[in-house]
Amino acid sequence: MSKLRASLRAVTAAAVLALGVLASPQAVAVDQPAVSISRGADATTRALVQADPQAAVAAATVCGSGYTLFRAEPLPDGVDPSQRLATLYSYVNAGKGCAILDNNVGKSQYMYLHVCKVDGTGCDTDSGNFSEYAGPVNVSSDVCAPVTTKMGQSSSSLYINFTSEYMFSCD
Repeated sequence: MSKLRASLRAVTAAAVLALGVLASPQAVAVDQPAVSISRGADATTRALVQADPQAAVAAATVCGSGYTLFRAEPLPDGVDPSQRLATLYSYVNAGKGCAILDNNVGKSQYMYLHVCKVDGTGCDTDSGNFSEYAGPVNVSSDVCAPVTTKMGQSSSSLYINFTSEYMFSCD
């Protein structure tokens, strides 16, 4: 059995190496997906996407196809984006909203993400210990949908406790 495992590892390593040699850097750069950004996105959102486009694309993929990034908020609120512990992304698609709380700490943390329609109905919540992200949480009407996020070592030891009425458009 151990000879079989060693053989499989060797074959896998050789295949990965061969793929790396065959793929040219130009082909990889061209194939990278881009995230669609809303015309209403603010300067912080645009700067975060420019600095780390893969994170915004990955979060959009979790929401599903057809979503456009409306806002990205570095958390804790007010920190320099390079010092953030999490990033809250909000996406829109045909009047529906989706939010993702991206864990930028690099290890499992307690995370809580909650969104409702502006009238407090139609809520969706995701919470637990996550190493990558909480969500997606969805709302059937993205107009002024309030979002609440929390993150910390545990639910009683938080370093992020953020609520925003402006993660989605209020037009």
